[in-house]
Amino acid sequence: MALAKYKFNNQSGFTLIETLVATTILAIALTSLAQLFAISVQNNLVARNSSFATILAMQKMEQLRGLTYGFDTLGLPITDTSTDTSVSPEAATGGTGLAPSPSNTLRAGTNGYVDYLNANGVSLGGGTVAPMGTSYIRRWMVEPLPTNPNNTIILQVLVTRRRDRGTADAGSVSRQPEEARLITVKTRKAQ
Repeated sequence: MALAKYKFNNQSGFTLIETLVATTILAIALTSLAQLFAISVQNNLVARNSSFATILAMQKMEQLRGLTYGFDTLGLPITDTSTDTSVSPEAATGGTGLAPSPSNTLRAGTNGYVDYLNANGVSLGGGTVAPMGTSYIRRWMVEPLPTNPNNTIILQVLVTRRRDRGTADAGSVSRQPEEARLITVKTRKAQ
């Protein structure tokens, strides 16, 4: 039995240059996808932190809006100026309630107008110095509306991460990425 010899006259395949070009294109595409993935992860983290800060700001805003600010049965104005909203749960006395705040309460920790929260949003209390474990700082401001100071107040809440904010606390206090700032108006209503 004789062995048959096969000849391959058709030499199809890839050249070395074609292989190198294809590999280079694949490497560039994978590098671009890796960069896109890293950017996506970073943007998701920023969005998560911004959303959480907004939730913390909304909680404080609802707490402030829930305090008494209206008229009694005789039509006299009543305002809660004693509830301590810097502790959780809030205390009926020992706080500032809806008393007008000093002008710098959004810039620095002002007793009665700040509370500190851990990474899970659990209150660590108030004061002028952030306690150990603070991840978020929540400051609020209560100011009378200039055009109707006896019956309308402006409430502002700023939630920041515990870090150096640079010049963001200067002037009107700007909101940075991963932070939340809410502003609303509360008007006296008859009871």
